[in-house]
This record gives sequence, C-alpha cells and structure tokens, in this order.
Amino acid sequence: MRGIVSDIIRYLLLALFVYTAASKMLTYPQFVVQLGLSPLLPGFFPSVGWTVPMIELMVAICLAVPALQTLGLVGSWVLMLVFTLYVGAILTVASHIPCSCGGVIAELSWQQHLVFNLVFLALNTLVLVWHYRTRLRVGL
Repeated sequence: MRGIVSDIIRYLLLALFVYTAASKMLTYPQFVVQLGLSPLLPGFFPSVGWTVPMIELMVAICLAVPALQTLGLVGSWVLMLVFTLYVGAILTVASHIPCSCGGVIAELSWQQHLVFNLVFLALNTLVLVWHYRTRLRVGL
C-alpha cells in the first residue's frame, strides 16, 4: 500500500512541476514582469525567469525516470521548500504583488498558496522518508 501511495504522490509532484513549468514558459513575458515586481528578487528576475521552469522540468524528468527517482525526490523537496519560504517571505513583506506562479495556481491567494505548498512539501517529505527507509531495508 505504501508503494502505491508513494507512486501517487510522486506522480502528483511530477504533474505539478510539468504544469507549472509549462505555464511559466507559455506566459513567459507576463511571468518575468511579475517576477520583476517582487521585492525579493531585485535584478535577478530575468535569469530566474528561465532558470525556475528549467529546473522544474529537470526535476519532473528525474521523478519520471526510475533510476533518477531519488534525485527527483530530493530536488522536488528542495524546490518546494524554496517556493514555500519565498511565499512566506512575500506574505511578510509584500502580499499585494501578483503571484508569478503558473496556471491556475496563480489564482490562489498568498495564504492559500502557502497552505498548498506546505501540503506538497509534507507529502514530498513523507515519500522521501519512505524511500530512504526502503533503501536502508534492502541495503542500497
């Protein structure tokens, strides 16, 4: 049962990263403008505009390839942590700026976005713990 739940969560993470990366790339000009409004990324937004979706796609590929799943799980956990910390920081300094996230996720309020990220971060953590416990049990 744990394996099925783990796979479902992994596929949800994979879908999330493919969806958000595609949304950001399809609306790239708008995405970069919204990043430019962030007080947390002064001067960095042009490079972040391409870097974030590319990293999201690389993590999604790792989650999809069995030999790279560990890297994908760790990468997705790091991304979700960074995104969650970013949303938390925005909530404290500039919650009035528009979200630069892709697709329907951009429709969430910053508070809803924080909860969304925390849920995915918790699910990702759960799968990572299960993954490492399984690897320890089989001696990998």
